[in-house]
Amino acid sequence: MTDTGQLAGIGEDGLHLYTCPLCEAMCGLQIRVESGRVSDVRPNRDDVWSRGHICPKGASLGAIHHDPDRIRTPMIKVDGEWREVDWPTAFARCTELLAPVIEKHGIAAVTAYTGNPLAHSFSLARYAGVLLGLSGIPLTYSPGTVDQWPKNLSSHLMYGGWWTFPVPDIERTDLLIVMGANPAASQGSLLAAPDVMGLIEAVRRRGKVIVIDPVRTRTAERADEWLPITPGTDAALLLAVAHTVFAEDLVSLGALEAHVDGLETLRALAADWPPERVSSVTGIAADRIRELARELATTPRAVVYGRIGTCNQEFGSLASWLVDVVNILTGHFDTPGGAMFPTAAAWSVTVQPIPGLEDGAAEFGRFRTRVRGAKEVLGQVPVSCLAEEIATPGDGQIKALITVAGNPVLSTPAGDRLDAALPLLEAMISVDLWLNETTRHADVILPGPSPLEQPHHDDLILHFAVNSVANYSPPVFAKPDPAAPDEWEILIRLAGLCTGTPAENVDVGAIDDGFFDYLCFTQGLDGATVRAHYEHGGPERILDLTVRTGPFGDRYGENPGGLTVELLKQNPDGINFGPMVPRVPEVLGTADRKIRLAPAYLVDDLPRLARRLTRAPDDLVLVSRRHLRSNNSWLHNVGPLMKGRDRCTLLIHGDDARSRGIANGDTVIVTSSGGSIEVPAELTDDIKRGVVSMPHGWGHGKAGTRLGVANGSPGVNTNVLSPVDFLDEPSGNGALNGIPVEVSPAR
Repeated sequence: MTDTGQLAGIGEDGLHLYTCPLCEAMCGLQIRVESGRVSDVRPNRDDVWSRGHICPKGASLGAIHHDPDRIRTPMIKVDGEWREVDWPTAFARCTELLAPVIEKHGIAAVTAYTGNPLAHSFSLARYAGVLLGLSGIPLTYSPGTVDQWPKNLSSHLMYGGWWTFPVPDIERTDLLIVMGANPAASQGSLLAAPDVMGLIEAVRRRGKVIVIDPVRTRTAERADEWLPITPGTDAALLLAVAHTVFAEDLVSLGALEAHVDGLETLRALAADWPPERVSSVTGIAADRIRELARELATTPRAVVYGRIGTCNQEFGSLASWLVDVVNILTGHFDTPGGAMFPTAAAWSVTVQPIPGLEDGAAEFGRFRTRVRGAKEVLGQVPVSCLAEEIATPGDGQIKALITVAGNPVLSTPAGDRLDAALPLLEAMISVDLWLNETTRHADVILPGPSPLEQPHHDDLILHFAVNSVANYSPPVFAKPDPAAPDEWEILIRLAGLCTGTPAENVDVGAIDDGFFDYLCFTQGLDGATVRAHYEHGGPERILDLTVRTGPFGDRYGENPGGLTVELLKQNPDGINFGPMVPRVPEVLGTADRKIRLAPAYLVDDLPRLARRLTRAPDDLVLVSRRHLRSNNSWLHNVGPLMKGRDRCTLLIHGDDARSRGIANGDTVIVTSSGGSIEVPAELTDDIKRGVVSMPHGWGHGKAGTRLGVANGSPGVNTNVLSPVDFLDEPSGNGALNGIPVEVSPAR
């Protein structure tokens, strides 16, 4: 265990402990500072969670902090040129821009886009709700609808909680079936586990790992078996597995039997999906599908894990639902070694129920978008609607946009259309650390501290973690300007501005106290009484509340010796309360405390899947891919992570390439109904014939950005190829996998 006496204070040279905030692995780091700069980043072997694991992203935290391109001072655009200003001037400019828009067009003309880094940010994760909930903005956008929205939907319908995600207990399973996930690159996604690939290797030593994916990913290379599947057919495969489990009397609900509703409905549905019906479409033989079902049903500790490839496809909701169905039917749900519900040591503001959608209600389409008529699902509409809502004149046209830690020009379908639409806005304000492909269009950029200039304790990620862990990190560096606001204060000022108060005059403390009082109310506590425990507000106060009212907390003295932030500070390597435990029925948010195995809203989508079976096969389809040294678009400006060969290439099977006259390294034209790009081809046998693959998050090199490293290796934006209307219909999630494309040599 690390001796706190060995650690340097905030802003001092010496050794600092810090939890990496870049992905769901939550690795504990030892950061050495010399002469005011990070000189070394190593794994913390005493960290109770990560136990000495590190990846290249975590090792690059010093480079991120010292990046000369990182914005450190507010900037406003004057006559097309950026000018650094002080904070009062920046907030006053926000008021000058946004107030007239709201006065003339109403708050409905304003929207916001919040990016993925919110899930990892100490301030933003805990205060995004202030901007989104208290500002009065009626509709906001996020990358959720190109990521995990089908899982939010299926969990809401099955368990009555839109963030109630079962995760695979890979520390204790003996058979792991991975569908559409590549932990070797992602380090885990909707699955937080220490050294996830080390855990997968341990599964292999005691059992078996099978990867079902159209690409032989790095994870598939290290598995016992790779089953290449046709993109978008995962739901059909899982229905055939369910059919076999029923047909061969292999159903085993175990202790869940009294808490499951809809078993017979599901049995009748699965009867129409024998393996022979789906084998030609999925590309997996009927006999292998049956054997897969038997392996699952007869292995005492087994689990199916489906991730982004099962989400962002045209049948993402069905696939997300059926992953859980198969785990339930085979007795691998809410039991060690199967799919289990984590117990977060601190609850997250994000996971609170959506008003009006309690008890897993399927009352969606409560409103529709102005241009396309896309329906609302769980409070969101497809993010691909944003460009058309800005560009199309008429009542309700979006005139102002606030972006928070996001780069939708590179990370959303048809981002090139959004790039063209953003200059049409009357006001754009960005809370961001970089002048990137999106923020270059802003009128004001408000930078927060770097990750190392703020504390860290994970928020939403704890709800995906295979252990109940808590780990507080103090800042490594002090803010250069102590008077500069933190990100949470920026969000409060913008929320106040949206409600009619000039940003520079917003009473930050009063709004913060009101938000805190509301959070106390959700826990049955009086906010004024609880506030008496604190001298200051802000995210650390919220963290202490969520820790103390969490499952291991002291509840402000009711449970002496329970968890508090102060106790975490005394344990700099963290506190681990152990692995997941069975939580049904107490975790369920359904009124009858039962799992809804066959939600009608999802069952009604099965005819669409049935039509897919008779659809003529596409010549080539495109899927996305990830890389260990990347994280969407925003780590491409980190020099150490950009070393090595070009990663922005089109993977194509050698046979598909040769039949088109394409050689390795040739520049090819890739065309879909959404658009066209040119990219180098990389021939490989590690991909299913008829499938090509592009990485996500590239397309740098645009005028007006300040990304010295990224612009040197710009790559191309694969989202140009994403048709805005190619969606998973039940959730509205963008289908970024399985896009029909044509590939030809560039002439």
